[in-house]
Amino acid sequence: MNIVIALIIFSIIILFHELGHFLLAKANGIKVNEFSLGLGPTLVGFTKGETKYSLKLLPFGGACMMEGEDGESTDERSFNSKSVWARISVVFAGPLFNFIMAWVFALIVMASVGFDRPILTSVREGFPAAEAGLQEGDEIISMNGSRTHFFREVSQFSIFHAGEDAKIVYQRDGERYETVLSPKLDEESGRELFGMNGKAMRERGTVLETIANSFYEIRYQICTTIESLKMLVTGKVGLKDLSGPVGIVKVMGETYDSNESAGGTGLALLSMINFSIFLSANLGIMNLLPIPALDGGRLVFLIIEAIRRKKISPEKEGMVHFVGLVALMALMVFVMFNDIRNIF
Repeated sequence: MNIVIALIIFSIIILFHELGHFLLAKANGIKVNEFSLGLGPTLVGFTKGETKYSLKLLPFGGACMMEGEDGESTDERSFNSKSVWARISVVFAGPLFNFIMAWVFALIVMASVGFDRPILTSVREGFPAAEAGLQEGDEIISMNGSRTHFFREVSQFSIFHAGEDAKIVYQRDGERYETVLSPKLDEESGRELFGMNGKAMRERGTVLETIANSFYEIRYQICTTIESLKMLVTGKVGLKDLSGPVGIVKVMGETYDSNESAGGTGLALLSMINFSIFLSANLGIMNLLPIPALDGGRLVFLIIEAIRRKKISPEKEGMVHFVGLVALMALMVFVMFNDIRNIF
């Protein structure tokens, strides 16, 4: 059952991404030939109007196939016949819809269980935070100039900025103070830490706080994704650490089971919604990367066209996207193999 729920959530997130492309294509008068969920051979499908709606064999991915998107077309409603700004709006709509969905999920979670305030519950003796005079009850306002809204941002700083000093702005009794902390190696965990402990439990805020923190949650997920990509590019994590759809569904299933055992079906479903915030925001960011075949790669060509005021040859652009697609498929196969190997 847990795997089925994970697959449904994963499919909904992908479907909503493609729905963004679909709705903006229709709004701009672009003909959509097929709107599908999944990849591979078609299991079931039907045609309504000019568009075929189908469900594919593999429940990973989806597509909004527009007339003339990857080649020449004489149809006046083809993708390439529209203005560059219309095409930009269609391409950008997919990631934008992911961010909108992530915000809706975040709003549900924030309204249900609240958020983890960046308030210290204790400081570890012998570590920089205690030596600098930080105390239980201090609220961390910012780290290296970046505003903190959740304790997760405080605890993860040492992961994404290992070994770096941190300029801390904190608040105590309405007064703000500043200090600079240099991390210290914790032999037990092997990590360099500041020694700040925070609340593991969340607390509810006001209606305005709930709405505001829903946006901050998206900001947090976007920043986390970007920092993770930086670690991948700089070699701090390897390709073997990447996880694809198979691995993600497995983790979601395990998360569902553990939360169901701890707090019942309600808590398990809420944990799935919380996981979906990460998934939806992550899909939005990944699709905006300037990689051929992804939305970001297409946006690069469209932005160049807008600057040059001249279209790039569809054949050349199509070839670039084809090469990118082949590379992405190869990466997907590698990641899927890696997921399966980790499972067994």
